[in-house]
Amino acid sequence: MWGAPAEPADSYYEVRPECTDVPKTRFKIKPGKTLSARKWQAAFTPEGQLDIGKTLSRIHRGGIHPSIRGEVWEFLLGCYEPKSTFDEREEIRQRRRLQYSAWKEECHQIFPVVGSGKFITAPVVTEDGISASSSKMVKELLSHGPLDKKVIQWMLTLHQIGLDVIRTDRTLVFYEKQENLSKLWDILAVYAWVDRDVGYCQGMSDLCSPMIILLENEADAFWCFERLMRRLMMWALEYDPHLFYLYEEAESAASTKSEGSKAKAKSIRQCGKYERENMKNGAKTSEAPLPISVFLVASVLKDKSSKLLQEARGLDDVVKILNDMTGNLDAKKACIGAMKLHKKYLKKRLQNGMIIPASRAPRQELLVPEINLSSTVYAKLFLFPFLKILIRINILIPSL
Repeated sequence: MWGAPAEPADSYYEVRPECTDVPKTRFKIKPGKTLSARKWQAAFTPEGQLDIGKTLSRIHRGGIHPSIRGEVWEFLLGCYEPKSTFDEREEIRQRRRLQYSAWKEECHQIFPVVGSGKFITAPVVTEDGISASSSKMVKELLSHGPLDKKVIQWMLTLHQIGLDVIRTDRTLVFYEKQENLSKLWDILAVYAWVDRDVGYCQGMSDLCSPMIILLENEADAFWCFERLMRRLMMWALEYDPHLFYLYEEAESAASTKSEGSKAKAKSIRQCGKYERENMKNGAKTSEAPLPISVFLVASVLKDKSSKLLQEARGLDDVVKILNDMTGNLDAKKACIGAMKLHKKYLKKRLQNGMIIPASRAPRQELLVPEINLSSTVYAKLFLFPFLKILIRINILIPSL
């Protein structure tokens, strides 16, 4: 009720008793501000359509109550359209669950550990497709003949996924159960098989972990993770709105292309403030604009510059100081600082004649600079490591 004290959210994520040095979340459940289960249910029409405007406004003011966080995330990550009905969402849910089951069975046929309730942490094959394990199962797989290159590439990632899984959120009681660890491994293994362009890289287990915790059904957790990865790709491709549709549903992409100029306007609306500024200002050269992650890192380093200059005597000291920020970094302050640095950066480029203002540039010159790095490489180099840090400093789980 209004006026009641804020309630800490730590109790919803039980920590193992022996882990006494785990930083407490800054997020608190604020009665009247936090999106509660009652307010969430009231946001739907009798047919099931969601009033997304009011919902986002309340989330912005007070976050989401942990008890409904999973189902709210399904909307925030784009698993379901706000205007869809209860029946439409149920149909989509069942269809996606069947699709995930089919993919998982396909992976199981290739490597029977998938879906068995177990996972691996040791290599099973070499890059040449030769057995790297004494397991009878692996030897039997290889006895049928040479493995396809895409199968070898996938199998090379399985033990890497396992090594990350056993290190993911180990302070939580949730991951004391083998079934939860294997569920996390299964989802990441299936995703690496389905999206071979992205595959798997370190940090994905941290991004997927909240989905496992918040959503009981494994298939639902997979599709939330898939949508999150899709959004990361959108961030990686934020400088070319046309590439946005490569990661949209096939039927959605087809209908969008037929709209001509409307397609470009819609794709621009998919971008945030940072991306739109870059898209409005066409560069004279083919140089790609700096990614937002660069400005975020610069903002943190600028904030900690005095501490680094005074205390750091070498690289080891720098690493120690940066590691000590984990759990104590003010993410909102860092993001605001990044936007200020980005604005200053664009202003300098404008003064130096490196950017043509959108209002003065010829129509044909309003082009988005090409990306020198592929979206996959960019995501692996910048986005996944940085998102891993953001999770650790309590952006994703506590506030949403």
